Amino acid sequence: MRKLKVYLDTSVISHLLQEDMPEKMADTRQLWEMFKAGRYDVYLSTVTLEEIADCPEPKRSELRKLLQQIEFVTLDISDEMESVAHKIIDMVIKAMMIVSTLQRQLLQNVIVSYHGILSIL
Repeated sequence: MRKLKVYLDTSVISHLLQEDMPEKMADTRQLWEMFKAGRYDVYLSTVTLEEIADCPEPKRSELRKLLQQIEFVTLDISDEMESVAHKIIDMVIKAMMIVSTLQRQLLQNVIVSYHGILSIL
């Protein structure tokens, strides 16, 4: 049977040290034991590793030490992936601008209606 492929982002790894959220930390540690046992094919990206490198000490060292406990494949970012991500960001920004315009128009309609004005010029 093939192992399930699992992608870990920084937040999941960080939950191993999340003492202010003991339940989430316990769940993540339980999952981590399964990663250590090799039950899953684990993947990280260079983005995740860069985010860990940006963590302050001692957290950075602790996270790196935890990563040494498991086998994982590092996924690199290609130019095509960067391009797709930028296109999605551009689409989201345009959608947010449309929503913002619609919100303003709706607010104007509510103001007019609230004050009993029958037409907008």
